[in-house]
Order: sequence, then structure tokens, then C-alpha cells
Amino acid sequence: MTDHHKFRYLLPPGNNFAFVAKFRIWIIISILLMTASVALLFINRSVRGEYMNWTIDFKGGTQIHFTFKNKTSHDYIKVDPAKVRDALGKIGEEGFDVSEIDVEGHDGIIVRTPRFSALKPEAEIKAADEFQKKFTNSDISKASWSGDRLLVRSKKKITAAEAAPVFAAAGLELKVWTPEDAERFGTPDEATGEFKQEFAMWGVDRQIQQALEKQLDNTEIIVANSYGVGAKAGDKLRDDATKSIIYAIFLIMLYLAFRFDIRYAPGAAFATIHDAVMVIGVFAVAWEPVSLTSVAGLLTVMGYSVNDTVIVFDRIRENQAKLKDKKIERIIDISINEMLVRTILTSSTVFATTLIMNIFGTGEVKNFAFAMNIGVIVGTYSSIFLAAPLFMYISRRWYSGPAPARRRPAPVPLSESAEPAESPDPAPASSSDE
Repeated sequence: MTDHHKFRYLLPPGNNFAFVAKFRIWIIISILLMTASVALLFINRSVRGEYMNWTIDFKGGTQIHFTFKNKTSHDYIKVDPAKVRDALGKIGEEGFDVSEIDVEGHDGIIVRTPRFSALKPEAEIKAADEFQKKFTNSDISKASWSGDRLLVRSKKKITAAEAAPVFAAAGLELKVWTPEDAERFGTPDEATGEFKQEFAMWGVDRQIQQALEKQLDNTEIIVANSYGVGAKAGDKLRDDATKSIIYAIFLIMLYLAFRFDIRYAPGAAFATIHDAVMVIGVFAVAWEPVSLTSVAGLLTVMGYSVNDTVIVFDRIRENQAKLKDKKIERIIDISINEMLVRTILTSSTVFATTLIMNIFGTGEVKNFAFAMNIGVIVGTYSSIFLAAPLFMYISRRWYSGPAPARRRPAPVPLSESAEPAESPDPAPASSSDE
């Protein structure tokens, strides 16, 4: 007896789902969802003050590089980024990002925070008021903040040691003057006779360093580097990210115009724009952080969507050559049904992989995976329900018509012909076959 193995199909062979019949409904739904996604950006702008939850990459902030040493052996050690995230979460830090980095040949951590300063506006006002009250006798003509520094002009000299308790009462930690600072700030201006002094506070890097020292036992925290990223640089990155998306869409259209023909390009471009808008809309409604990694995820989604669209288009083109007796609507239905199982399996595999990254990943990895999760869904959908309908519309609107009739020569009237067009006698045909 022959052992027969029964193969399990994801979908039964010969499935014949009517996709074309539902195209109009899905296009209307897609346009409504795209409109809602764009509207969400303006709602966020009015309610939250920003179109999207921009990270330090786009709106600026402070970037700090840390290295770590064992307090006992004084050897450099590696610290788990998850512990750093937990420590920052416990002090109420928001909008930060933590990732691993090599710092001067040692394992380090890079922390990005949207804050430029450790000083809150209320703390600055309180400290400046208390400073002027304390040193009324010094004849202060100016006391204003510039970043983490209080710039003071006075007729009498004020030392850092005298000012430190005033700032400490406001919750600020004053940096100790170096001998060069003490000499420079202790010398009056030759023209005005005023003392121009700067009192610099420890910034956000010091706050984070102290928070990590409390949470990481037996670990010495070293600030290797700290610098601010200006808002102008963030605006330029945002503009460059937008340009990269526009260039990608243009190159996709150009590729499809040469790879297939011009009929296919608008459908793929519209599907790609749809995918980009939908991913942006989900980021807007979920208020997920938007970083350069998010832009990389969006571009990856666009590439995935185009790949899926090209596969569907390629099958349509093959069936157009094989099924010349069928209408374009029927050819599209047959082509999508033939590719349906392959599309489901491919999309499910990518979605499952990125879903695991989204669930168990952290930081930039989670951000990228979130964009991919949304992108796989909308990319698969748009390849079937957006790209194909637009191709069908263009084909029917500008490329349909009695093409075979145009190629066939016009019939000659019997009255003008010397011989009949075809003989009713079948004998010549039989003789020619012999």
C-alpha cells in the first residue's frame, strides 16, 4: 500500500477571489484614511505644539557619551543599556534615547535627551532673584542667564565660594572656578571698572551622571563628551529626510517606467505615497518618537512596498501576454489570486520578525520595528488594492480599444474585388493540405 502524504494548503488551489469588484470601495477607504492621517498632524500641532513627537535628531537637545569603570579594579567595564534606561526613567527623564557606542576604544553608552539645560525656567528665575538679594551691596547692574551660565556685572567682586550656597538653595550645583577663571573674573574692566563674572552650573550631563551613580553599584561614571545639538541642525535633518522620501518616490516611478512601461508607474507611486502617509499617521496618533531611525524604517517600508508591487505587476504583465482573449479586469483578478499565497507568506514572515523586535527590542531597534510593522501591513494592502486599480484605470482609459481591428486590413467589398474573399468550396483547402 502506497503511503500518500496529504499536503496542507494555506488557501485551496484555484481560489478565485473577486478583487476588482471591490477596488472602488478600498480606494475610497484609503483616501479617507490618508486624509485623516494628514489631519492628525495639524491636530497634534494645535493640541501638543508639534506635528509629531520629534526626537533630538530633529528638534535638538544634548548628547552625552559615558564610559564606566569598576571602582575596585578601576578597569573599564560594559554596562547594559537597559540598566541606564531604568535609571533615567526613575528620575523622570522623558524623551531620551540610550544606545551603545565605542568611546575611545572602550565600551560606552550614548544618551540623547531633548533637554539643553539642567535648569528649569522657574529655577533660573528663583536663582537670579536670590542672587541679587544676597549681593545687593555689590551694586549688580546685570544678572542674566545664558544657557547654564549666570552672567553678572557688578561694581564689587563676587567669588564662586560666596555664590555657591545661593545656587545650592535653588537646587543648582555651581562649577568650581579654575585658577584662570578666578583671575579673569577677579580683574575689573579697565573702561568701566565693573567685574564681569560667569557662574556656570553643572548641566544635564551632571544630573544624569549622578542618577547613574546611584543606580549602578560599584561603578564609576565618566562623562567622556557632552555637547548640544542645535534646533537649526534638527531642521536641516528634517528637510533632508523629507527630500529623501520625495527622491525615493521619483526614482521608483522612473524605474517602473523603464522596467515595465509608463502605465505601471503612477500606481506604484500612489501606493508608495499611501504607505508613507499611513506610517506617518500611525506615528502621529500613537505619538511615537520620530528619529532618523524612523526615517530609515519609512524608506525600508517604501522599498518593501515597491518590491511587492513589482511582483504583482510582473504577474499581470505575464498573464496579459498569455491571456489575450480576456479583459484586463479578469487578468488582474487571476494575477492577484495567483500571487495571493506568496504575498501572505512573505508579508507574514516579515511582520512576525519585526513584531518580535518591537515587543522585545528597545530604543532605536523598537522604533525601527514599529515602522516596519505598520509598513508591512499597509504595503501589502496597497500593492493589491491601490497599485493594481490605478494601473487598470489607466489601461482602460488610454490603452484600451479595438486594437486587433486597427491592425487587421479593411475588408474589400465584393463588388470591387476580382475574386471572392473566400471560396465556399472546401476542395482547394483539402488539396493544399495534402
